Amino acid sequence: MMASDAFLTRPADAEALRAAVARSPVTLLTGPRQAGKSTLVRQVIEPSAAAMFDLEDYRDVARLADPMLALGDRGETIVIDEAQRLPELFASLRVLVDENRRPGRFVVLGSASPELTGSGAESLAGRVTQLQLSGFRLADVGADRFDGLWQRGGLPESFLAADEQASNAWRDDYIATFLERDLAGFGLRLPATTMRRFWTMLAHYHGQTWNAAAIARSIDVSTKQVKRLLDALSDALVVRQLPPWHANIAKRQVKSPRVYIRDCGLLHRLLGIGSRLDLERHPKLGASWEGMVLEQLLARFGEAAAAFWSTHSGAEIDLRLEIGRRIVGFEIKRTDRPATTKSMHSALADLDLDHLVVAHAGSHRFALADRITAIPAIDLLTDHDPFEAF
Repeated sequence: MMASDAFLTRPADAEALRAAVARSPVTLLTGPRQAGKSTLVRQVIEPSAAAMFDLEDYRDVARLADPMLALGDRGETIVIDEAQRLPELFASLRVLVDENRRPGRFVVLGSASPELTGSGAESLAGRVTQLQLSGFRLADVGADRFDGLWQRGGLPESFLAADEQASNAWRDDYIATFLERDLAGFGLRLPATTMRRFWTMLAHYHGQTWNAAAIARSIDVSTKQVKRLLDALSDALVVRQLPPWHANIAKRQVKSPRVYIRDCGLLHRLLGIGSRLDLERHPKLGASWEGMVLEQLLARFGEAAAAFWSTHSGAEIDLRLEIGRRIVGFEIKRTDRPATTKSMHSALADLDLDHLVVAHAGSHRFALADRITAIPAIDLLTDHDPFEAF
């Protein structure tokens, strides 16, 4: 195995979950399937068997026939898994919480976006804290495993597989199961072959601006249909639509989102990549590395106002983030010799950035220009405060 079970402790996510449970009656933890949500909750909360409800298990669904009775306060945290399958349950949670607003009453897990998982969560305003769990962070597995995390992706079963063949097989099974079973829960009844063609096409567009018409032509469906498919994969947290940032400037700016396969391990299997040599030879090598670093940055620093910026004249940055009181731009380059570009200076001027960081594949940190710093991607993702010197 590439790593030991000790890496499943995920200290940053565990601390975030403890803090949420300590302050809120309801904690909503979302993330893609097999990201390790249930494992994390069991490690942090240690719920009893009676306090666990898995809504994919018909026996637990039957236990919830009378939710007010089944979920009454027993002085422990009740965990409800795959909550997107029973959204009407949130109305009962609101009533129960209003009867007793004790922190840590419920932890709700869902393999869908917060908007879908908590489709009734608006009724829990002021009562719920929302968290997201992606795959492993680099800080969870160690900086020396950067390349392994990039190649296999962050889903625990894939990353921890005994060898490359086992990891590839697990990801292939994940994709097949997702297409044949899981998407039906989002109301999509299209053949799995059509969905696979679409998801594979998205993999080839990874890191590019969304072009509904081109993809619709490629798989012979309507542009309206491909938008539905994209939204479904986004809701299932396997695809990211990174929105464009619109600065108040005269330049014509790109208005469509960029699309990314969120887990680089799944991206590689959709592209037919089965080894490091395959990856090094593939034309999406740079885009894959960019997407991996981008997802890791968002997992570490949060998604506050996350966006990319691009103009029709060619100026662009890969990511704009609000981190604390700073507005930081990121350019992600798989090179060990990054340099400034006209684009970077345009972004500094037009986006009112406090600083622009070039995340690169080298091992040294250095200033490129005023308010532009090259920082190794590994340092950005593991150092205690990589922006301390700004």
